[in-house]
Amino acid sequence: MSHKIAALFPGQGAQTIGMAQDFYQHSPAAKQVLEATGAVLPGLLDIMWQGPEDTLTLTTNQQPALLAASAAALAAYREASRASFDAVAGHSLGEFSAYYAAGSLPLDAALTLVRRRAEHMQQAVPAGTGSMAAVLKVSAEEVAAVCQSTPGVVEVANYNSPQQTVISGEVDAVNTASETLKAGKARVIPLAVSAPFHSSLMEPAAEAFYADLEATTFAPLTVPLVSNIDAQPITDTTNSVALLTAQVTGSVRWTDTINRLVAGGVTAFIELGSGAVLTGLVKRIVPKGSPVTAVAVSDMASLQKALETLAA
Repeated sequence: MSHKIAALFPGQGAQTIGMAQDFYQHSPAAKQVLEATGAVLPGLLDIMWQGPEDTLTLTTNQQPALLAASAAALAAYREASRASFDAVAGHSLGEFSAYYAAGSLPLDAALTLVRRRAEHMQQAVPAGTGSMAAVLKVSAEEVAAVCQSTPGVVEVANYNSPQQTVISGEVDAVNTASETLKAGKARVIPLAVSAPFHSSLMEPAAEAFYADLEATTFAPLTVPLVSNIDAQPITDTTNSVALLTAQVTGSVRWTDTINRLVAGGVTAFIELGSGAVLTGLVKRIVPKGSPVTAVAVSDMASLQKALETLAA
């Protein structure tokens, strides 16, 4: 079967100790990418492969590490398959992996930008003043309504699937909204994050990051890229600085992103990087019985399985 394929790239929370190491050992193309990563950010590969966990999960390490893992998976995929992508999208920081995959950012620029983005985010809010939580089993509309009626700053950070929404903001406001949602039968899971990402509290980070983006040259996109901030496909980079700046404080509209790609004719999603978080979300977003395939590639074994699935 011939598929229209969209490549997806994960964001924070997908990291694992040892990610991309199998690609390094068995894919010459991925090894080259990872060695180039080590040249740009010395020591990052050691953190990816040896940890410790709390060092890897530091935002300033986690974000470039996930981009590196996605770049390695992409290299291994391209080495093993002639199939090209018809579109790309990335979840939060994964959007930078998507720009890389679409030929708009070279690896060194993408890694440097993501490290700077992480630094700005870490510095924007004092430790312990912000938090995030995942809300399950209720609609995104209900979550948004509770956020709007809760005193303080608490906002929808991620529209991940129809029944999974992430909220972000001030600790007290997030806790209050969480209790209200639990009283309404939602399941609420506090997230182990170091800052209230994708909320208005990140405005200082957005302002600082704008200068980095303004100084970056974006090459033309080779395939359409669906933006987090409005779930619209872009075919040129005219507004990329504005979109990527707005993404720091704005909601990740992942449900709309997947629906937009499906509406555009995509029949297969391939997640490239660490884990299978986005593959799981696709399966929750796309209606049951839909002829849409979703596969994840995080090592050589899953790459082979993905290729077989896409060829079936």
